[in-house]
Amino acid sequence: MDLYDGEGGAINVRFLEANSVRARFIVQNWNLETANSLRRVMLAEIPTIAIDVVEVLDNTSVLADEFIVHRLGLIPLVAKGVEDLLYNRDCECEGYCDQCSVTLTLNAKCTSSEIMRVHARDLVPSAGRIHEELGNPVITDPEGLGSCIVKLRKGQAIHMRCIAKKGIAKEHAKWAPSSAIGFEYDPGNKLRHLDYWYEEDPKKEWPIDEENLNLDGGLPTEDEPFDYNAVPTKFFFDVETVGGLDPDQIVQLGIQHLQKKLAGVIGELQGESADGVDFGGAQSPNMNNGYGGQDAGYTTPYGGGQNSVWGNAGPGGGTTPYGATPYGGGQQW
Repeated sequence: MDLYDGEGGAINVRFLEANSVRARFIVQNWNLETANSLRRVMLAEIPTIAIDVVEVLDNTSVLADEFIVHRLGLIPLVAKGVEDLLYNRDCECEGYCDQCSVTLTLNAKCTSSEIMRVHARDLVPSAGRIHEELGNPVITDPEGLGSCIVKLRKGQAIHMRCIAKKGIAKEHAKWAPSSAIGFEYDPGNKLRHLDYWYEEDPKKEWPIDEENLNLDGGLPTEDEPFDYNAVPTKFFFDVETVGGLDPDQIVQLGIQHLQKKLAGVIGELQGESADGVDFGGAQSPNMNNGYGGQDAGYTTPYGGGQNSVWGNAGPGGGTTPYGATPYGGGQQW
């Protein structure tokens, strides 16, 4: 029996291609809102690790410190085991430590008359990491060099200490786990969600993805009536990683993160916080005696009327840390 039941009512997943760099698959019997939510989560909310702080100890190359630091931040690092790494903002250390960061050292000096190229492989992670691969530079080229950082001539040197931290792509693109995520539904435009711009002939100027089109039933016939109630149910995903995480990990983590976000929304609507405290459903500032509980919109935690943290100014005016205002009963300016 084929596990991919395209005609059934249950959600089905069918993989078209899967390797260490790319994963192509189809999800059927889903809805557009959830499918697009998964795409957005995979793009921006999966935690990875990237260089965030650089201490420049020496740089006599022709490139400015800021230029090299920017290049270092965009070098992809292995993020396997990043779930055990703390966010720096949640750590109790003063600046950074092994529990919230990985330290890499870049130290190179050219002593020959030939140009020396410094690559990502020259970034040396420090000992004491929570995972033996976490923070290693991603190297996928056949030569095993990685990204080129800077070129040095004879006598030039570079020495930098790089602090890699955990983050998500919502904060900065350097934490993005994927280089691109293809997302397509209705390749034949049967639903007419797209209005192609063209100069002469849209069929010639907008090439069709034949593979996805064949998997979606082909092009509609010219005399086929338009179904105004039709909705997309089949979605084509193409996840390409930068190397820090495998494509299947990106998809699995995306699903887990989306589940947590939905669970959080449901918990808030039901009045259950992460600590298990029951608030009796959705709250507003003036429910259950919140903020005083007896006003028509003017009560603060410091009482009603014109009271503030500085006290009550009396009739006709408000109080500031310097006394009553010129419009109250205090000193006139």
